[in-house]
Amino acid sequence: MALPLPECFSQIPRHAILYQSPSPIHPLPTLSRLTHPRINLFAKREDHSSPLACSGNKYRKLEYIVPDILSNKPIHHAHENNLTPAAPLPGPATTLVTEGAIQSNHTVQVAALARILGLKAIVLLHRGTGGGLHAAVDKEAYLRSGNVQVNRLLGAEVRVCEEGDPLADDATPLLKGLAAEGERPYWIPGGASLHPLGGLGYARAAFEIAEQEEGIGLGGSGRFDYVFVACGSGSTVGGLVAGFKLLEKTKTGSGSRRVVGILNSPTKPRAYHEERVLAFARRAGGMVGLEDGDIGMDDVRLDDRFVGSGYGVFDADTKESLESMARTEGMVLDPVYTAKVARGMMHWVEEREIVNIQQPLDEVNVLFIHTGGQAALGAYADIK
Repeated sequence: MALPLPECFSQIPRHAILYQSPSPIHPLPTLSRLTHPRINLFAKREDHSSPLACSGNKYRKLEYIVPDILSNKPIHHAHENNLTPAAPLPGPATTLVTEGAIQSNHTVQVAALARILGLKAIVLLHRGTGGGLHAAVDKEAYLRSGNVQVNRLLGAEVRVCEEGDPLADDATPLLKGLAAEGERPYWIPGGASLHPLGGLGYARAAFEIAEQEEGIGLGGSGRFDYVFVACGSGSTVGGLVAGFKLLEKTKTGSGSRRVVGILNSPTKPRAYHEERVLAFARRAGGMVGLEDGDIGMDDVRLDDRFVGSGYGVFDADTKESLESMARTEGMVLDPVYTAKVARGMMHWVEEREIVNIQQPLDEVNVLFIHTGGQAALGAYADIK
């Protein structure tokens, strides 16, 4: 899909991983009828965005990272915790290395990307990240099913790191070892958020959403007044904030959209995530044409009321949200991210938090971004 991006944004190299047509946006009519007569609910299906395995939001991020991976001198290949500046690789990368929790969606998408690029893939899965493994009744099944199974199916080398493994903090020794064996390893941080280019994909997605709004024919403001999305590592939210801010600045009559990030982990306080998202938004914004001061903390809206008892823990409230979406709209969510986002969005709607802070309109349009992750469901089969 050709998007009318500002010139400096359009010139940033991008390698197409997604379908040529945008990921679909469709109404959620049953939920809309059951909630509030003035609020129209829609879903953007990032889980339908790419032909590659287990489609989700990480493919959109990776589109802007691939040109560096394939360049003759990749420069963004070092681990983010390695303070020693790394020289460019002496040629295109030969191995992609990344990390995540046991049931990481991101690792699967990196592994699938490696397949189509003709590269090797190594994924580091951390037993100590989140509480999903701890909460599982059948821990052995959790360690071999879901996304772990898909990673192996894709031919990735899977290494499970025990708690306290230094590789969980800095994989530089692994990268150096691969280089000594003649490989050119390229590190992709978990969620791709800490990669310098990690926020660009969702800055572009904001322009895609704006184009789709025109085709849908929305009532009220004619745009999505609220956009609800998961906030994990943070660059999906940060990229959307930057992209919509750029739209406001460059497109006459674009108007504003409130991006609400639903946090999915209680590990860090909300203030930590707010600072992190702001940094990602400003970094992406600076690359696509925004100036210092264009994005402030007032643009970052995160909600930490739906984190549950732990990252990756499928608690009763999250289970109820997942079942509700399946039984009203026939749409399957995932147990780690999107079920919590749906719960948060519905709380905002049902408790009139949207209506109370929205300027008076005949209709209010709300977009739920489905970032994928359903392959992890198999690992939660023992939870009743």
